[in-house]
Amino acid sequence: MSHPSTSLENALRRSAELHAQVHADPGRFRVVTGDRPTGPLHLGHLLGTLANRVALQRSGVEVFVVIADLQVSTDRDDPGDVRGNVREVLLDNLAAGLEQATRTEAGGAPVFVHSAVPALNELLLPFLALVTVAELQRNPTVRAEAAAARERGARRGVSGLLLTYPVHQAADVLSCGANLVPVGQDQLPHLEVARTVARRFNDRYGAGGPLLTEPEALLSAAPLLLGTDGRKMSKSGGNAIALRAGEDETARLVRSATTDGERRITYEPARRPEVANLLLTGALCSGTTPEALAEEVGDGGAARLKAVVTDAVNEHLRPLRRRRRELAGEEDHLRAVLAAGARRANAEAGRTLARVLAATGA
Repeated sequence: MSHPSTSLENALRRSAELHAQVHADPGRFRVVTGDRPTGPLHLGHLLGTLANRVALQRSGVEVFVVIADLQVSTDRDDPGDVRGNVREVLLDNLAAGLEQATRTEAGGAPVFVHSAVPALNELLLPFLALVTVAELQRNPTVRAEAAAARERGARRGVSGLLLTYPVHQAADVLSCGANLVPVGQDQLPHLEVARTVARRFNDRYGAGGPLLTEPEALLSAAPLLLGTDGRKMSKSGGNAIALRAGEDETARLVRSATTDGERRITYEPARRPEVANLLLTGALCSGTTPEALAEEVGDGGAARLKAVVTDAVNEHLRPLRRRRRELAGEEDHLRAVLAAGARRANAEAGRTLARVLAATGA
């Protein structure tokens, strides 16, 4: 077994090659990505994933986006308003710039919900037969999510859905024939499950040639943003700036951000992580560097830093929020987007399921 650091180095090297290939010939690639509708998306999502999927689509890559409504309860006792959150996530994706086609089967980025694509979920059963319980229990992402669920006060232990979550995600990817999946470093173990399922299925049933596409990881270069309390930014943590938040709410959240007592503002991520996080946020939203922003604030202290960051975030989000408000009043359009996405996803997943069932003799 390879050492984790070696595996990461290999993934980074291969991802760099893939970025170059995407730039040279985007039409070769199909991407599957998505979100769990556990709440509205936030600034970290925009800078880390939404902007990337929009850029990939605009470059000519075919992008499928799944809103994973059936996975909401993997690690929580109360799923909340799933349907309402599906709508919020859809609005966030569209407002971020994801282009849609609602009248034809091709064109645009198909956006669909799990519950609208039965064939995708049927693939879970034959795929589960290709992995062991021990492999799922060792998955570091599953273990981390189980620990996070316990911290949130989930009353039960690890659910069967959480344990098999990586295989359900493998079905998302493999059902659409994706050959590229944008992920963060912490999601590499999940993608490795999809690769393992495809490889084992092809080894077992694909004597005449591969039946399933083995996807590769496109690692994101987006830096990790912390929440306003210095912890990981999350939808449920109350420490994130939601894309739908108003400018006053944004200002309140930034003012509440943790800093330190030093008046001179410097960008030192190791020594001053909370200040560095604000500088990084402001820099990403204003198109500068954290170091340059620190020089601009200088001896202005935390109050000046927070004012500068608030202005940068609100200015960056202003067009997105305006578009979001416009889209929120177009209910027929939103329904048409999901219906078109479901048609595309059902067609792709149906073909994949037919191949799988034919190969297994079911």
